[in-house]
Amino acid sequence: MLTYFVIAPVLIAVLLYLFHLNKSARIVAVIAQAGLTAGAFWLFLGTRQGEIFLSVGNYHSVLGIYLRADLLSAMFVLLTTFIFLIAVIYSFNEDYSRLFWFLMFIWQGATIGIFLTADMFNIFVLTEVATLAVVVLIMYTYSKRNMYDGMIYLFSNAVVIQFFVFGLGYVYRLTGTMDMYLMSARINEYQYSYLMLPYAAIMTSVAFKCALVPLFGWLPKAHGSPAAPPAVSAILSGLHIKVGIYLFIRFQELFHLVSSSQFFLVVGIITGIFGFIMAMSQTDIKLILAYHTVSQVGLIFTGFNISEQYVYGGYYSYSFVGGLYHTINHALFKGGLFLSAGVIYKLYGTRDVYKIRGLLRTYPVVGIATMLAILGIVGAPFFNGSISKYFMVSDAGGILNGILIFMSLGTIISFVKYSGMLFGKAEIEGEPQRACRLQEAAILIMGVMCFITGIFGVWTIEFLFNTRVVLDWAGYLEKVAIFFASLGAGYLIYKYYVKQSKLLKRIRGFEMGFRSMVFSIGLFFAAILVVVGIIYQV
Repeated sequence: MLTYFVIAPVLIAVLLYLFHLNKSARIVAVIAQAGLTAGAFWLFLGTRQGEIFLSVGNYHSVLGIYLRADLLSAMFVLLTTFIFLIAVIYSFNEDYSRLFWFLMFIWQGATIGIFLTADMFNIFVLTEVATLAVVVLIMYTYSKRNMYDGMIYLFSNAVVIQFFVFGLGYVYRLTGTMDMYLMSARINEYQYSYLMLPYAAIMTSVAFKCALVPLFGWLPKAHGSPAAPPAVSAILSGLHIKVGIYLFIRFQELFHLVSSSQFFLVVGIITGIFGFIMAMSQTDIKLILAYHTVSQVGLIFTGFNISEQYVYGGYYSYSFVGGLYHTINHALFKGGLFLSAGVIYKLYGTRDVYKIRGLLRTYPVVGIATMLAILGIVGAPFFNGSISKYFMVSDAGGILNGILIFMSLGTIISFVKYSGMLFGKAEIEGEPQRACRLQEAAILIMGVMCFITGIFGVWTIEFLFNTRVVLDWAGYLEKVAIFFASLGAGYLIYKYYVKQSKLLKRIRGFEMGFRSMVFSIGLFFAAILVVVGIIYQV
């Protein structure tokens, strides 16, 4: 069955492209996507009983294509099919061509393939397929800005993928196989010094996919591209960047002899702080959300690396559980926010956060869905973000705990500004437009999921990760008190500093060009190589 999850989206893509794209074809697409989601849930339930393996063509894993579904990969496949289902429903009544639908399903097939393959070369090929699909979708609505953003994304990916290929070739030379799990076993035969170079090269590519500082320059261009379809921006932020996070976990398993948690902890903190500072400076709602993707990825990496224990060996620390659950939560609330931003722009004709008012009164469904997603991302009590952040800080102490509170405060400040759209009186000439009912339903589902996965957060974690966690209510209430104190402080900081800050206005237009991105790729590679080398020497 594993091959069907990769082949089925490709077949759907071809059928939608070959046949005239009318309403009936879109209905078939929705039904097919719902079937894929149901199949992904069935696969996930199967992996709770154990791993599922498939050798395509019945070749040995060293010679053939080897697929593997464990609890982690099946969870990401389920997340992929669900997010694409919401995107398909959202885009149902949009006047998109066959090319759009073709590329969407090709993108989905490549993403699922990355989660299921156990072959390093297949990861390279599928990543490139997904990149090409994303580039064309970014440039789907033709404009000079979209063309520029898409080409920058394409060229920077072309540079960074060379690091992955170099690292892959080096590891293949050492182990004689492309199979990740056989690689992991054979790596044990080599000294630490042999692994530093390929690890640094591969992790540079992965860090670029995750948009860690200083490799974030492509993300505001891709996610915040002015005319990119809202569904594309939602998938880019809610799902596509999760491919990098998934690969980070897998390659940490592969290079389990390499100790780099302190390096990525520092990088995660820097990324989280930088992301929310840039988000606070923006007035375009898509750019606010784009930079908060950078910030949230930094928070996730901080959670992953508070403890040096990873999935490898079957052990989960609470901070790792929190980071992994926040990865799922981020797909829900950020996907919902990008989709609602698309509706808001269509209704108001502007993306300026200060010019949009009265959303709750004028468009109550869109306003409620947006508010639920905002409550999720800021970590409001009983919403999903509060549960994942609670477990992330469980293993943190002292100054690290303070840093995490500061990062959460930055998120709150930005979304105090963002939530201003919900209140006041809408300045719309004539009668307000009616929002598309299917789009309202799509974003409302995402908003409600933010609440459900918060109320039933502990149960959801135990179901998804098959690991038992305990929420200490005294500790949780302490975090609730910190949240409300941060909310008050965030409002005051926004009102008396952010709104009139000249410094934030100056950094608002900051963006990285192609040369800067190439330089940052080399800088990151050198940094991780030096740090891993220092750790080795110590």
